[in-house]
Amino acid sequence: MSDDLDFTVPDLGARTVRSPLAFSLSSGDSIANYVDDADRVRWNSSARVTGEGCVDASLLEKAGPRERLYFNPAHVHAGIVTCGGLCPGLNDVIRALVRCLWNRYGVRRVSGIRFGYKGFLSEYGLPVKELTPDVVDDIHKIGGTILGSSRGGGERTAEIVDAIERMNLNVLFAIGGDGTQKGAMAIADELERRRLKVAVVGIPKTIDNDLLFVDRSFGFETAVERAADAVTAAHAEAHSSINGVGLVKLMGRDSGFIAVHTALATHEANFVLIPEAPFDLGGPNGLLAHLERRLQARNHAVIVVAEGAGQDAIVTDPSATDASGNRRLGDVGAWLKDAIAAHFKARGVELNLKYIDPSYMIRSAPACPTDSVYCERLGNNAVHAAMAGKTRVLIGMVNNEFVHLPTGVVVTRRNKVDPEGSLYRDAIDATGQPVSMRNAREA
Repeated sequence: MSDDLDFTVPDLGARTVRSPLAFSLSSGDSIANYVDDADRVRWNSSARVTGEGCVDASLLEKAGPRERLYFNPAHVHAGIVTCGGLCPGLNDVIRALVRCLWNRYGVRRVSGIRFGYKGFLSEYGLPVKELTPDVVDDIHKIGGTILGSSRGGGERTAEIVDAIERMNLNVLFAIGGDGTQKGAMAIADELERRRLKVAVVGIPKTIDNDLLFVDRSFGFETAVERAADAVTAAHAEAHSSINGVGLVKLMGRDSGFIAVHTALATHEANFVLIPEAPFDLGGPNGLLAHLERRLQARNHAVIVVAEGAGQDAIVTDPSATDASGNRRLGDVGAWLKDAIAAHFKARGVELNLKYIDPSYMIRSAPACPTDSVYCERLGNNAVHAAMAGKTRVLIGMVNNEFVHLPTGVVVTRRNKVDPEGSLYRDAIDATGQPVSMRNAREA
């Protein structure tokens, strides 16, 4: 297609009426922004490297099968490890990896490492699980992971590489999120230091959808689908009670993607609280004041809160971490439940509050069809990358294309909802909540 296409949109005339929307014209204030006519999006996300030795750093290597391989499939011993919390689609990815290795490349040695990186450590005494198409053919129908999973252990890099060397692995597929991929990168570094030719290929697994540069991670759509069921139930309970309040806590850690997408999907949430958009609990513009006004007007309300929201108010030790090195979160759901109940009790107002935390039901669910398809394609492309000898690489989808992402780039920081972007703007439109629930600060 020619680059001289005209995408100009005609105007009916000068725009002289001020919008009633209380959005922002500046950056950095955590309030959704207006869009200017000068803001543009590239229509063509594809490009070709031109010029001898000229490679644009912004161009990503496209994933897929290569004409020539690094490994002889007949000699390959592949290992698969699943790490971190459960996520819909883990078994689907394992299935895709095994079937592609066996059926497409003829690899006959595939070992499943049990219970995350701890499966490499001798003190746990965990035997590997031999994987064949017969073993994995039906595992996509169940949730969880047939290999088991755990947090931590990835920091013991030398011991893990010792085990890889003893097992004579040529390929390691690491399925996990930020902590898993940091561990995979350290493993790849140690393998290189020892001059061991082992491909380390990551597959992004985080239900929170918080890996940088990746359009979405597998399990996310299933999570939103199951979370929507919880919000619908909360709405039914709230709507059927006097001053009914449904409070639903959803996963996400420091990113509010599940909460925001669920609010948009249901249109039954009246407030969506995410870590990226700070809120005040009390005061004239705080959550409790707006909730009170909502109940006075409509007699019911639904609040969706991401688990990482409100942490500044409830965490006493911000330096505390879990086994994966993540910041240890306080229970924002229980905190909000108690605060809302106390507020209305102090005013002598009858309140019927139902608190729902569907997190572990969502995590353990089988993948929905869309996620299952995505898992299949991620697994296939991971095998293609490994057989070509790619390493320190993560398979991701960017602009609807499967690409090779350097692991070191992806783990530099977490992906987050832009509180000034269109996604959050549309979410607050769907809920009807104020643009900001923060009280005026002194200059």
